[in-house]
Amino acid sequence: MTGKGRELADMMERRKVDILCVQETRWKGSKARSIGAGFKLFYYGVNSKRNGVGVVLKEEFVRNVLEVKRVSDRVMSLKLEIEGVMLNVVSGYAPQVGCELEEKERLWSELDEVMESIPTGERVVIGADFNGHVGEGNRGDEEVMGKF
Repeated sequence: MTGKGRELADMMERRKVDILCVQETRWKGSKARSIGAGFKLFYYGVNSKRNGVGVVLKEEFVRNVLEVKRVSDRVMSLKLEIEGVMLNVVSGYAPQVGCELEEKERLWSELDEVMESIPTGERVVIGADFNGHVGEGNRGDEEVMGKF
């Protein structure tokens, strides 16, 4: 694979990252494919112009994947068993400020559904772009960032 996927793989190799959640991928389809440098990308996207989420794994962990849930082009999860520990990796991408309230509520509903489906005692890691803002004020940010 060339382009964005290969850049991700090279960066992960350089920084010694084994698992990475990605958002706003703009990759259309529901696939898993090698992106080079010993990494595999699981992704889901409906439209090549917006949204899309994915999880990139080091190839050595691919055999540990027990389940892949592609909920929407904003939420997906992978369940892995690593050294006897069940690990759920959730990738999410929240709608931006200008999007409809219904779309925002749908994201939170999908995330709730995924979280409620994970049995007690299993570990969870959420890697998401929630398009949020932290802190009390946003002085200076008014022109570039809005509130959710």
